[in-house]
Amino acid sequence: MNAIMADDRSIASLRGAVALSHFFLRERVRPGDRVVDATCGAGQDTLLLARLVGPGGKVWAFDIQTEALARAMDLLVSEGLDGRVEFVHSGHEQIAEVIRGTVQAAVFNLGFLPGGDRTIRTEAGNSVAALDQASGMLAPGGIITISVYTGHTGGSEEGTAVEVWASALRPDRFNVWRSRQLNRPESAPYLVFVEKCTGTALK
Repeated sequence: MNAIMADDRSIASLRGAVALSHFFLRERVRPGDRVVDATCGAGQDTLLLARLVGPGGKVWAFDIQTEALARAMDLLVSEGLDGRVEFVHSGHEQIAEVIRGTVQAAVFNLGFLPGGDRTIRTEAGNSVAALDQASGMLAPGGIITISVYTGHTGGSEEGTAVEVWASALRPDRFNVWRSRQLNRPESAPYLVFVEKCTGTALK
């Protein structure tokens, strides 16, 4: 366990939105926490979260594709961490229908499943609905990380919708950041980061 946790605290590179998202998750998620992977995909974010929450924590992993969930389950089983995860075959806009109580973190990795059908992807309306629900269940000091991709059909519109949503969050309740690598193309993925202020009650 100590070897796993030590590995999870190390960062080889901060290239890309996902790497930066993982940096923040390692800083905030602790053993025993409850967290959400709103876009499970092949399970890489789910795996990190399962390691971070430890045997006393819980991860909810949402995806609309059975292919994605199967790949993620196989990955978690191979690591012996599937017992910490509840896989939910549903869109992330159903988060509030599944989870009750607070969560420490919610991860959104927007777009499509790598290597999968690119016509099946996250969409602006559903993503904003899910983000609104996730922000409402964040514990004080909890975070939402949103990896935004604009280089595919509908990506720019979804990115704009996410930024409009995030910009409207009350500054006395949330800290919101947008981080983009300046030495990468404008179409490269970027991260939107939301932190619920400490001392703030549920939304």
